[in-house]
Amino acid sequence: MRLILLFAAFVLLGLAFESAVPHLVSFRALIPNLIIILVVDLGLRHHGVLPAMLAFGMGYATDALAGSHPGLNAFMMTMVFVVSYEISTRLMVTNALVGASVVFFGVIATALATVALGDGFSALSRTGVLLPGLTLEAAISAIVAPLIFSMLAASKRMTGLPARAMRE
Repeated sequence: MRLILLFAAFVLLGLAFESAVPHLVSFRALIPNLIIILVVDLGLRHHGVLPAMLAFGMGYATDALAGSHPGLNAFMMTMVFVVSYEISTRLMVTNALVGASVVFFGVIATALATVALGDGFSALSRTGVLLPGLTLEAAISAIVAPLIFSMLAASKRMTGLPARAMRE
């Protein structure tokens, strides 16, 4: 229950940030994707059905606020969770660098998959214009990820949850 409440609070803050800041900053690529950072933390550090359901719920909440295709963010966040989980089970150590790398590629893969699944795979041929901004958003998300991971770890320690995966 503590895990659910902790991530619900972080998701609410993240969605509020991602919803409010675009009104202040005109260039969307400067805003990190906080939900993917949270999902990657779940995948790297928490295993089981509950974290997978939380990842789905995060995507569903994103769909509720800003989803142009219902269910697409829920699906993509679940896939990011599965990839993060698989990476964590295959590596000897999962640290902030691994997490930031997964966040970087997760942001790019999620955006491209959203275009492909939402508008058809032929729409991928027109994404060349989006790549510089997308790469910038992914880089900013990857730079911010260790800070969010450390905030999550501190919050987990305060609530009595394990702050690190067994391999860290």
